[in-house]
Amino acid sequence: MTDLTQAALGLGSGGIIGFTLGLVGGGGSILAVPLLLYVVGMADPHRAIGTSALAVTVNALFNLASHARAGNVRWQCAGLFASAGVGGALVGAACGKVINGQHLLFLFALVMLGVGGLMARGCRTGAQASTPAGGATVVPVLLYGVATGFCSGFFGIGGGFLIVPALLAATGMPMLNAIATSLVAVCAFGLTTSVSYAAAGMIDLPMATILVAGGIAGGLGGTQAARRLGRQPQRLRLIFACLIFIVAFYMMWRSARAMGLL
Repeated sequence: MTDLTQAALGLGSGGIIGFTLGLVGGGGSILAVPLLLYVVGMADPHRAIGTSALAVTVNALFNLASHARAGNVRWQCAGLFASAGVGGALVGAACGKVINGQHLLFLFALVMLGVGGLMARGCRTGAQASTPAGGATVVPVLLYGVATGFCSGFFGIGGGFLIVPALLAATGMPMLNAIATSLVAVCAFGLTTSVSYAAAGMIDLPMATILVAGGIAGGLGGTQAARRLGRQPQRLRLIFACLIFIVAFYMMWRSARAMGLL
């Protein structure tokens, strides 16, 4: 049972998660897991992963609706990417549930550092978008979709922080369009992972509902900020990279302590 203190902490955490999803199209579940473990006080990492996957999926859906109304989503590319990744997410979730939770968090932090370094080096964000699912880009979109889907399921995340650079690499679309399009895959992968964890009894439904409530309000502010910063792709990319680095080092430190390495 969720008490009032946990509910308040969960509501505030949800606001942070939603703002992050709206701003950078990912990172919500990166923040959700440590927030649930270290702020809300959830003890089981796997339960935190399952709960965050469900909450981030619903919050991503609300943010997707905002971006869709603004015409930022490249639907053909999104459909190909998401459909290719759902199978990978199922396999990844099955693998992730049998691995020690702290080990998962530590591995997750290592992956985040690599992605943050890639984003910091700079991605192709030209003003003219390439055709998102043209003949030359179908295969890369499918391959990146399967790979990010597996990582999403394995780590129990929506995967937006991986999907955005994957879309940039596969299609060369502008950053704002990649953020918006990534939310389709975040919803698909997150839902797939949530179903897998729910079947194993690893989701706290009341807390997921609280996170969603906070995330809706936070997402509105994040989406507005993303639209303004979309005119300055270098700044948006820097925010994205800094977010990944900060959370990665924090998670690595906490999981290393939990494993007795520090």
